[in-house]
Amino acid sequence: MRPTGSADATATLLQMTQAEVLSEIRNDLLLSSSLWANIALAGLSILLFVYMGRNVSTPRSRLIWSATLLIPLISLASYLGLVSGLTVGVIELPPGHALAGEAVLSQWGRYLTWTLSTPMILLALGLLADVEVGSLFTVVAADIAMCVTGLAAALVTSSYLFRWAFYGISSAFFLVVLYALIAEWPDAAADAGTGEIFGTLRTLTVVMWLGYPIVWAIGVEGLALVESVGLTSWGYSALDILAKYVFAFLLLQWVAANESTVAARTTGATPTDD
Repeated sequence: MRPTGSADATATLLQMTQAEVLSEIRNDLLLSSSLWANIALAGLSILLFVYMGRNVSTPRSRLIWSATLLIPLISLASYLGLVSGLTVGVIELPPGHALAGEAVLSQWGRYLTWTLSTPMILLALGLLADVEVGSLFTVVAADIAMCVTGLAAALVTSSYLFRWAFYGISSAFFLVVLYALIAEWPDAAADAGTGEIFGTLRTLTVVMWLGYPIVWAIGVEGLALVESVGLTSWGYSALDILAKYVFAFLLLQWVAANESTVAARTTGATPTDD
């Protein structure tokens, strides 16, 4: 959405109804395609993951499978909210922003998705590595705080400085998550016999998750080096595809093929005891 620049036109855009927002989404091919692509992949992932987990029977493996299945389920519901205009609003960017005074579409529903889905990713990784409950709770709490303060950074319109202040706080919470994934959890995974697959999934998660604050910073919400809402949306959507569906597929494929390794950690036995 590119405003006309007049105060009256901006005021009109800010008062758009949900149906009008839906029309704007439909008229932006880049934006709408970035949403529908994820809806399609989330739906296919749900069917595939249900099939992949059909024979998983041990408690810890089923818990990992359940957490992983929730990732595309949450994404499907969330992206339907975005594409329908339910969780998309129009905000006027504050003075100091590259697009100051302009009314742009804000996909605040993405932060709702991340708040609900990224804890499932961390829960699955934590269960895979058999980390302590206290560590898992701390990391999940930091992750939720990261998403909520990221939402604040995206929605605050009173001050450009406050947008970046919330961005900084969100990034600080992100560092807590990164520290656990890089420095603490790998040792637990090695002890649990899942070090190799954990290392692969950890690398995928860290690299993809680093992309989100970068997209925010260069996209419409931050410095607006990329002024297109559609291109910014595709940046997030591409990251979601890799960080969620590819991640989940790799994890479930390994768990289904190595269920005895996961089960052995629960019983205190070794994988060869089967």
